[in-house]
Amino acid sequence: MKTYNVGILGFGFIGKVHAFCHHNLAYFYDPLPYRTRITHVCTGRPETAEKARQFLGAEVGTTDYRLITENPDIDIVHICSPNHEHKAALLSAMAAGKAIYCDKPVVANLGEAAEIEAALKDYQGINQVTFHLRFFAAALRGAEIARSGRLGRILQFRAAFLHAGSASPEAPLKWKLTAAAGGGVVADLGSHALDLVHAMLGDYSQLQAATSIAYADRPVPGDPGKRLPVDAEDLMLVTARLANGALGTVEATKLAMGAEDELRIEIHGSQGALRFNTMEPHWLDYYDGTAADAASGGTRGWTRIDCGMRYPTPAAMLPGRTTVGWIRAHVHSLYNFMDAVHNGRPAQPDLAHGLRIQAIMDAVYRSAKSGNWVDC
Repeated sequence: MKTYNVGILGFGFIGKVHAFCHHNLAYFYDPLPYRTRITHVCTGRPETAEKARQFLGAEVGTTDYRLITENPDIDIVHICSPNHEHKAALLSAMAAGKAIYCDKPVVANLGEAAEIEAALKDYQGINQVTFHLRFFAAALRGAEIARSGRLGRILQFRAAFLHAGSASPEAPLKWKLTAAAGGGVVADLGSHALDLVHAMLGDYSQLQAATSIAYADRPVPGDPGKRLPVDAEDLMLVTARLANGALGTVEATKLAMGAEDELRIEIHGSQGALRFNTMEPHWLDYYDGTAADAASGGTRGWTRIDCGMRYPTPAAMLPGRTTVGWIRAHVHSLYNFMDAVHNGRPAQPDLAHGLRIQAIMDAVYRSAKSGNWVDC
């Protein structure tokens, strides 16, 4: 059985999620015709690198990403580091021809994206961006229905990703709230919402956006008596027109007090509608506008489709009638990538798609600055 050697760059929250998925792939997919082994991990400090190495049972813990990206024994590179550290690691891994699994967003800004796009012309490795929220079974089914034509002409849509992490002025100024690290809610949450709309309905053509920063300064992590200015947005509101003519809204916020991790999307067409919410991930709601209507109701109405964990073969463990969770979508996202690597086929969403989302994110910033509609 083929074993793929894996190196992980960054072992904070998302690095641990990626490692969890590798360690559990074989429990969710049977038969799994390959194995993966995390042999290397890279972090920013020697002590955290050694701690991560011991935690994973890896062979090497390092602070030099090139010992992973340029290592001939490494088959797959995971990029889970802060956004502003992605570019150098990506270019190195691409030059070495590695298979790449990159957390979103691909890079910190559009200038860096242009460098990655140029490098893609000579890069032949299998690659995928971790837009894992499109990999809920209900989201996959929703994309199938939306793109099948069963909704008729798409008329309007709304998507919102709601968090409450920045609602308090005492929330510390971590890297995801700093522009220097490529942070801000557009990159952190907005990228997911923009991608889910794209996955279900297709590309964007124009948008108008507004962003805001809730508090001028925040406490320094570990030193709450000291505060630093905030330069990355907490809220994004977008009105978007798609290439198919549909008009809708995309919102991303960390100011939604009472919200946990809620990404929801609603789509309305001339013949039907869809709605999905990650807080109720077991179900996709579908409305068939062509069903018979009558004075007493007929057969027209919302249908709640049981999607749960009904992933296609070889998904096996934890059968379809059990409830689904956030981590399960991550596992299927990684399986999608690994299946592509093992079978030598392209994976989606790939780096090129990630760069497209990066361009749309840049359009959000340009519009928020000018107050005008912009092409994207």
